[in-house]
Amino acid sequence: MKIPLFSKKPETAEDPVCHMKVDISAPGGGTAEYDGTTYYFCSPGCRVAFEKEPAAYLSGEKSIEM
Repeated sequence: MKIPLFSKKPETAEDPVCHMKVDISAPGGGTAEYDGTTYYFCSPGCRVAFEKEPAAYLSGEKSIEM
């Protein structure tokens, strides 16, 4: 039997560069702020790419296949 308190799934966000799911309590690539919103990343490489061209990744003009 599962106890709901202990089986709670971690809250996730989508990495805007590679579209992987990221646990927001421990994002492997850290976070970045853009236009008043916090974005979470799976790896430092995705964060660096986003910081160089955030609008391109958010618009879908750019993405990285993982």
